[in-house]
Amino acid sequence: MQWETVIGLEIHAQLATESKIFSGSSTTFGAECNTQASPVDLALPGVLPVFNEEALRLAVIFGLGIGAEVHKRSVFDRKNYFYPDLPKGYQISQLHHPIVGEGHIDITLGDGAVKRIGVTRAHLEEDAGKSLHEDFQGSTGIDLNRAGTPLLEIVSEPDLRSAEEAVAYLKKVHTLIRYLGISDGNMAEGSMRCDINISMRPMGQDTLGIRAEIKNVNSFRFVEKAIAYEIERQVDILEDGGSIVQETRLYDADLDETRSMRSKEVAMDYRYFPEPDLLPIIIDDEYIEALRANLPELPDQKKQRFSEQYSLSSTDAEQLSGSLALGDYFEEVAKISGNAKLSANWIMVELNGQLNKNELDISGSPVSAQQLGELVQRIQDNTISGKIAKTVFQEIWNGNGSADEIIESQGLKQVTDSGAIEALVDEVIAANPSQVEQFKAGKEKMLGFFVGQIMKASKGKANPAQVNEMLREKLKN
Repeated sequence: MQWETVIGLEIHAQLATESKIFSGSSTTFGAECNTQASPVDLALPGVLPVFNEEALRLAVIFGLGIGAEVHKRSVFDRKNYFYPDLPKGYQISQLHHPIVGEGHIDITLGDGAVKRIGVTRAHLEEDAGKSLHEDFQGSTGIDLNRAGTPLLEIVSEPDLRSAEEAVAYLKKVHTLIRYLGISDGNMAEGSMRCDINISMRPMGQDTLGIRAEIKNVNSFRFVEKAIAYEIERQVDILEDGGSIVQETRLYDADLDETRSMRSKEVAMDYRYFPEPDLLPIIIDDEYIEALRANLPELPDQKKQRFSEQYSLSSTDAEQLSGSLALGDYFEEVAKISGNAKLSANWIMVELNGQLNKNELDISGSPVSAQQLGELVQRIQDNTISGKIAKTVFQEIWNGNGSADEIIESQGLKQVTDSGAIEALVDEVIAANPSQVEQFKAGKEKMLGFFVGQIMKASKGKANPAQVNEMLREKLKN
């Protein structure tokens, strides 16, 4: 039987507020355990939550960024469950009346196809604390620094059909929340993580299968691997005549497998009811439109502008608009160099190659946009060849100065003097009569041999275009 995979993601993005959603405690990452937990976060008797308006503002900005309906009235609810890192015994969340309603996010797949993924809702809620197992032999420690941290839970429609689509969607959300400035999206620090809902159904069937939920996956690579494992697990069970159990599972990266945590709860199990200590949130058109007027340029808008303004291919524009920092870096390099296409090539090939090799983000690049722009400029004005530029780039990466300083100190300036190049061409032609005869007999590839000999004689400094032109002219005679 042919099976179709059905996937929906619930993405939890930590909002970029300085304090928690219902208390004044700091949200700074990395503090000593339990030093950022106030009486509200600890659920001490008699304390009351006070809503942080900044969390509302950031949630509305997200809703506007995905073209969603922003609800003028939203309500907080109590989601009741018992777990050691949840001091109150309930989580303040939103169920029936979330702040953000239906919207959509477009993703670009590997073959260039664009697919629209529906967003069911995005609601505000508080995070729980964190259970610590590593440092406590046979016991569990509880750190409540995260308790009360503001989250926006972004719930997709079950529109995803593969691990590739799920990762593309997750990356697009990651890019979007950083463009909008609502979250730093740092997955290593827990600022963004997702739950994967996945089920299988016979190809062509509309009814959804029984789903399993994989909780708290915190990297693009792990999402891909967890989905691949879960698809295989579920198909094996179904094809053996078994049935899928609705449950919550955990992905173990060390073993590359998912394993059962507990049976999957439904809304009834959580006994939701409106939060009695918080009033409904009421906003008006003026509030919404003021935020809409100040939205930044979004990834899809930037991609289109890059294609039109800089005459970049759709693929190049997609990659360069993939992060706010990378887009800004590219535009500065293009402005300095005066050649957008060549700048894009150098960023995507040479720079990204080195960044990936050294596991660095563009923000940590040892080569500034100013330095790369000047290097591309020197290729443009024929001061150096593309080949020599790679040597100069490596020197800049190693911190040995600017392009001009390196070119000057190492004598790398390209030879463009026609007299000097002609002398080299004559010398190489005279030294290789057999190869000359082969070229004249129609063996066109011998031209590469002559170019190689001349570049070797000039130590790579001869202008390749001039060499090719002069060689062809002389070999004709």
